[in-house]
Amino acid sequence: MATSPRVRAPQLKGRQWLNTGGRNLTLQDLRGRITVLDFWTFCCINCLHVLDELRPLEEKYGDVLVVVGVHSPKFEHEKDPDALAAAVERYGVHHPVLDDPELDMWQQYAAKAWPTLAVVDPEGYVVATMAGEGHAEGLSRLIDELIAVHEAKGTLHRGDGPYVPPVEPETTLRFPGKAVVLDGGSLLVSDSARHSLVELAADGETVVRRIGTGVRGSADGPAGTATFSEPQGLCLLPAHVAEVAGYDLVVADTVNHLLRGVRLDSGEVVTVAGTGRQWRSTVDDHAHDARSVDLSSPWDLAWYEDRIVVAMAGIHQLWWFDPIKRTAGMYAGTTVEALRDGPVAEAWMAQPSGLSVSADGRRLWVADSETSAVRYVENGVLGTAVGQGLFDFGHVDGPAGQALLQHPLGVCALPDGSVLVADTYNGAVRRFDPATRMVSTVADGLAEPSDLVLTPDGDVLVVESAAHRLTRLAPGALSAVGASTVDGPRHRTERPPTEIGSGQVTLDVIFTPPPGQKMDESFGPSTRLVVSASPPELLVEGAGTGTELSRRLVVDGSVSAGVLQVTAQAATCDVDDEHGACHLTRQDWGVPVRVVDDAPARLPLVLRGLDA
Repeated sequence: MATSPRVRAPQLKGRQWLNTGGRNLTLQDLRGRITVLDFWTFCCINCLHVLDELRPLEEKYGDVLVVVGVHSPKFEHEKDPDALAAAVERYGVHHPVLDDPELDMWQQYAAKAWPTLAVVDPEGYVVATMAGEGHAEGLSRLIDELIAVHEAKGTLHRGDGPYVPPVEPETTLRFPGKAVVLDGGSLLVSDSARHSLVELAADGETVVRRIGTGVRGSADGPAGTATFSEPQGLCLLPAHVAEVAGYDLVVADTVNHLLRGVRLDSGEVVTVAGTGRQWRSTVDDHAHDARSVDLSSPWDLAWYEDRIVVAMAGIHQLWWFDPIKRTAGMYAGTTVEALRDGPVAEAWMAQPSGLSVSADGRRLWVADSETSAVRYVENGVLGTAVGQGLFDFGHVDGPAGQALLQHPLGVCALPDGSVLVADTYNGAVRRFDPATRMVSTVADGLAEPSDLVLTPDGDVLVVESAAHRLTRLAPGALSAVGASTVDGPRHRTERPPTEIGSGQVTLDVIFTPPPGQKMDESFGPSTRLVVSASPPELLVEGAGTGTELSRRLVVDGSVSAGVLQVTAQAATCDVDDEHGACHLTRQDWGVPVRVVDDAPARLPLVLRGLDA
C-alpha cells in the first residue's frame, strides 16, 4: 500500500463498551497490538459483509490483532443501546464494540461512508483507512507487513485480546428472521442467530424439529448434520415444481451467499444456487447456471411469475431463480443504492429485505429497508407505495405521500389487496391500502418485527425477532376500528455535510490496488463511476455513468444542499500469478453536501488505500 504521514489515532470515547466485560478500553490498552477500527451501523448490509470478512482475520491473527467495532448509527432506532446490544449478539460480533451514538468517533476519524476501516499500528498511529467492503486480502498483507516491522522494532506484543463474550440467554428461538406456514398448519422459522430452521406446531411455540446443527457452516446433508449461516427467507415451491426439483422449500442462506433446498419429509438440505462467494462482478441480463453464479446476501424469497424471486440485499437488486432449469439471473435494480422507480432493469433499490405476492399474483410487494420504503413490481415496472429516500424516515401515518416508515424488513399481502409491513425499527406493524393510498398502524410496541405470516384461518403472526418469538396479532387489529393513526416523529439522517463550491467541482475517487494486485483491463475498462444527485437539480453537469474515477461536476449554486450518490468500482488481478485471481472492489456513497461559495472545488473519496 501507499504511505501517508504518521497521524496519531484519536482517543476512543463513546457512550459505552460492549463485549469487554464492563471495561472501558483506551488506545493505551491496545498499544503493542495491531488494531482495526470498523466503523459500522447494524442496518447496513455492507457493514455486515465486513463483519464476515474480518472473522477469518481475527482467527488467523488472534494474538496480535484487535478488531474494535465503532458503532456509528444511521437510524434513530440504532441509537438505542439495547438495540445495539441485541445486534451485536444477533450478528455474532466477537470483538469489543464502542457505542458512538452521536458519531463523534466517526467525525474524528474522518469517516464518510458505512463501512469504513481504520488501521492503527502498535505504536498508536493510523496507517491506513479504507471505505467499503472487499478488503480482507489487502488487510492480511498489511497486517503481515506491520508484524514484520514491529517485531523487528520490539513494539509488537502478543497475547490474548480484550474480548469478553456475553452470556447467551436460553430461549427456543434466537433472533428469528422469517417464517412460512407448512401444509398441516405447522410453521417453519429461520432461527437466524442459531444458524438453523425450526419447525413449530400451529401454536407457534411447541418445537416439532430442528433442521441444522446450530453451528455456523454450509454443509449439505441430513437435518442433523446440515449447517447454515444466519438463514433468513423461506419459500415453499408449488407441488408440481417441487416434484421435478426434488425439494419442497428454498432457504435464503444469507451469510453463506447461497440458496438451499430442503426436503420437508426428511429434512435433508442441498445447495441449489450460489458458489458461496460473494458477488463482485458486472451487471448483466443473462441466465446463469445457478450453482456457478455468485450471490450476495439473499434475504427473502417469493414465488412470482413462475420462478423464485430473491431479495438480493447485498447488491440492492432482485434476482430470479428457476428450480427446474436450475438457472439464475438479475431481475430488478442496477446495484446503485437509492430510490428510483421505473422499468425493473433501470430502477434503483436499497437493501430489499422482504417480499410478498398479492393474492391475484399480479403484484410483488417489496420491503426496501434502507430507503424505509414499501415498493412493488407489476408489469415489469418498479414503483413506490410509501417512502421518500435513503435519509428520510419516521413513524407517520396518513396519506402515503407523507407517511414514513423506519427500516422495514417484511411485507405480507392480504386478500383484500392491502399489504402489512413489518416496520422493524419502529417496532410496529403498518398497513398500506392501495385503494385509499392511506397508511395506518395496526400494532406497536413490538421488538424488531422482521416478518409477517398469514395463516389459513386468517390470523396474522409476527416474527418478533428481538423478542425471540412469534406473536399473534389481536383479533380485530386489521379492522378499521383496530387500526390507529400515528403522527409520530419525523427524522432525517443528519450526517455532517461536506462543503463543496458552486460551479465546477472535481470528484476524485482515489483507488490504490492492494499489495500484490494490479488493475485488470482484460475484459474492458477496469474502473466504473456512477454519479447522481438528490435533488437532481443539484448537478447541472456530471451525472451519469463513465469509466474514469475522476469527473468534472458542475454544481448549481442556487441549490443550497443535497446528497451526492456515488458508486465506484475497480477491477484488479493478482500480479505474481499468470492465472491469478481477479477481484472487484465497489463502494456506494451517499454524501450529504452543502454548497458554499468559497468551499473547496475538489471532493475526494477513497475506494481503497490510504486517505492521505
